[in-house]
Amino acid sequence: MLEQIVAVTGMNLRALPQRAGTSWVIVIGIAVTVAVLVSVLAMALGFRQTLAHTGRADRAIVLRGGSQAELSSTISRENTLTIMDAPGIKKDSDGKPIASAEAVTIVALPQKKTGTAANVTLRGVGAKAFALRPEIRLAAGRMFRPAVREVIVGRAAQAQFQGLTLGSHIAFRDSDWTVVGVFDSGGDAHESELMGDVETVLSAFRRNLFQSVTVLLESPQTFERFKDALTTNPTLSVDVLREPAYYAEQSKQLDKLLNFLAYGVGGIMAIGAIFGALNTLYSAVAARSLEIATLRAIGFGALPVVVSVFVEALLLSLLGGVLGAALAWLFFNGHTVNTLGANFTQVVFHLTVSPGLLAWGIVWACTIGVIGGLFPAIRAARLPVAAALRAA
Repeated sequence: MLEQIVAVTGMNLRALPQRAGTSWVIVIGIAVTVAVLVSVLAMALGFRQTLAHTGRADRAIVLRGGSQAELSSTISRENTLTIMDAPGIKKDSDGKPIASAEAVTIVALPQKKTGTAANVTLRGVGAKAFALRPEIRLAAGRMFRPAVREVIVGRAAQAQFQGLTLGSHIAFRDSDWTVVGVFDSGGDAHESELMGDVETVLSAFRRNLFQSVTVLLESPQTFERFKDALTTNPTLSVDVLREPAYYAEQSKQLDKLLNFLAYGVGGIMAIGAIFGALNTLYSAVAARSLEIATLRAIGFGALPVVVSVFVEALLLSLLGGVLGAALAWLFFNGHTVNTLGANFTQVVFHLTVSPGLLAWGIVWACTIGVIGGLFPAIRAARLPVAAALRAA
């Protein structure tokens, strides 16, 4: 039986060049399907990784109770002082808590690619913000000064939006702000932001309430002590989250949407690719009906014929999967895009075509090939030998 399978499959594969045109229909259809699937999943993975890299286990963020994001949160100055006095917060050499009460708002800036305005986060930070976030480093220029309308901009934001070069002036909220520095933070979400002095930001936007308080903990293990101290305080109504958990929550909605689009669009295209494979393989079986009948007449079983059709389908789908995965990696891996985060501001991130996504794309292609080859293989196995020989 094994010898028959090898012989029939070899004959079938040697005949592929004669069916090159129809075979390429399967390959190209599956390649496009895989490329679309992998590219959209790469967007979801890149966005998720960008937000995941923003958090540290030894940092916690405090929001008003029931708030889903910083923009929907407000914390009074009195409550801010209470939060910063809670146990478990790491102190600096002067005995002061390493924490930052922050104002978060949005400003509209034109995108470089389209010129259309998009929302960008302006974050007002306290004096301890950069001891709190040591990953933020100035790449050019200098730090903003307190009580002066100056900002530093993330490298990712500078790459995507107009008017963020060093020394340029940004007009928003009836005021003029000067870009005095550019920072990077290892590709996390903060690189999509503008940062300035918190009191200056509050004054410019005529506000007196903070949106969040972020603290550096003595260790990741002190989180529960810090959280219990705040949530059991009757003067406070706050939610306390580890920073990684907060940013993971922010990525959930867009992650779900992108996965839905990937599998929705990819599924529709996969159905089209399956029908293309069915049509092509049915045609191949019809063209080989005399050959199949002759093999059956001289003693070859039905199984070798079935296996030969399946091998052809898998080989063509594997080729399409590899081609589609290669195209996705070549054109999309590392490509910078910006999209809306959960707080309706732009987050700049890189598409990430990981080895896992490439493998999943190839598995998806092979699944299409198996389904597309199933019915033609059954038809080949059931082909009436006598009728096929008489028709010849």
